[in-house]
Amino acid sequence: MDVTGSGPAEPMIRLRGVGKTFANGTHAVRDLDLDVGRGELVCLVGPSGCGKSTTLKMINRLIEPTTGTIEIDGRDVTGEDAVALRRGIGYVIQQVGLFPHQRIEANVMTVPLLYGESRSVARRRAHELMEMVGLDPATYADRFPHQLSGGQRQRVGVARALAADPPVLLMDEPFGAVDPIVRVRLQDEFLRLQSELGKTVVLVTHDIDEAVRMGDRVAVFAEGGRLAQYDTPVALLGRPADDFVADFVGSTAGLRRLTVTPIDEAHLEPLDGVSTGDLGSTIDVDSTLEEALAVLLRDDKPMIGVRRGVVFVGVLTPNGIHRALRASLR
Repeated sequence: MDVTGSGPAEPMIRLRGVGKTFANGTHAVRDLDLDVGRGELVCLVGPSGCGKSTTLKMINRLIEPTTGTIEIDGRDVTGEDAVALRRGIGYVIQQVGLFPHQRIEANVMTVPLLYGESRSVARRRAHELMEMVGLDPATYADRFPHQLSGGQRQRVGVARALAADPPVLLMDEPFGAVDPIVRVRLQDEFLRLQSELGKTVVLVTHDIDEAVRMGDRVAVFAEGGRLAQYDTPVALLGRPADDFVADFVGSTAGLRRLTVTPIDEAHLEPLDGVSTGDLGSTIDVDSTLEEALAVLLRDDKPMIGVRRGVVFVGVLTPNGIHRALRASLR
């Protein structure tokens, strides 16, 4: 099934006709075509048993595909040495998988040492990555995994996956084992890292809110390993491909669209003639419509000011929010 979407012209990961049938006859994934662009973050989402984790594990061949080909950076990896392949791909799982009897520094140093780096270079790289994920090496390098919170252990898992500077990062429910508040913080931290590093990321989640918040594109899998839709978050929420996708994204899809739709200057109104009594707080033009609506409701005003830095560029009203939502699907 070809549901690859319009996608980038240069795929970093390309799956063609990929399928997996287990020995008991279960079809986990069926005839899957999927492109992931270079530097793109793609989320695989769907109900339990739909094949999303199987698909992820076939990319680094923790599970061998029954049919089809998998290309990474233009080369077919289905015939390569699987261990060597995995060493060049970052992998983060829900339970982290840290070595419990090694200190945090040693956990992060593992992959560079496997590649033959000296201990001094591997240690320096480990400390750089710990700082990058928000863990001060002076505080955490000598601790053991059991001395860290769940969120801190997850950060170490991300640091270890990045230690060899892999072009591709695979993440299987990476934030699922922490409480909701920590989960949002980890999502924000990872999005910040991704904006700096530009890795090609495939992330598995069962949570549609996480998928549309994190993903440049989202692949929705249905039961039986069928790819039901592969699209941008805005298009997925606004134009479900079939009844299954519509049910999966839920009746609140319109509200979720607010979280992924940015303010568009085309839908702002001029400052001229606006009474200061009608104008609430100001918000940056890079904000989402959800953030804008939250400010409108908080201030109980008919409009809010929109600025770029310190420069006012217009005002946004509820009608402007509605127009922006409709325009995002054109």
